[in-house]
Amino acid sequence: MSKLIYIMSTSLDGYVEDETGAFGWVNPDQVFAFITELLRPIGTLLLGRRLYETMAYWDAPVEGYPPEHRDFARIWQKPEKIVFSRTLTDATTRNMRVERDFDPEAIRKLKRESEHDISIGGAELAGLALEADLVDECHLFLNPVIVGGGKPAFRAALRRNLELLETRRFGTGVIHLRYRIRGGTL
Repeated sequence: MSKLIYIMSTSLDGYVEDETGAFGWVNPDQVFAFITELLRPIGTLLLGRRLYETMAYWDAPVEGYPPEHRDFARIWQKPEKIVFSRTLTDATTRNMRVERDFDPEAIRKLKRESEHDISIGGAELAGLALEADLVDECHLFLNPVIVGGGKPAFRAALRRNLELLETRRFGTGVIHLRYRIRGGTL
């Protein structure tokens, strides 16, 4: 059985975007290669529309990226991508399909049948998966900035007990926190 893993960069006060929808305060230096390795074993990416549209940049021919980013492009292009959107009508990148609604039972089935772990991205989509007890791990990249408001990494009123599995501090002040969700269900 595969794990469903939520990977997200957040501000120190817990936001993935500020009040204007910007996330330019995320510092990818040093973290980029680490995230590439996190994604390497992933077989399926579950993405919200906005995150998908941001990440679609990585679907171009690999040779067009700077050499230090080509491995990430290869890693991002490889897995199946399921994008949850009510506005997208067609696949716009390779290995991508659109789903209109989030169906927890379909994700449970995917977890049971998948040979590789699954990543979920987009705070709203991950919130639905957390509420349905589908998420097994959270990988948070805590950035040394307070943005004061915006889109939270976790929905209000959501409560889950977590077990800290691993931490890593980067020279930029970013801290990676890896947690296991306690008491989730299949």
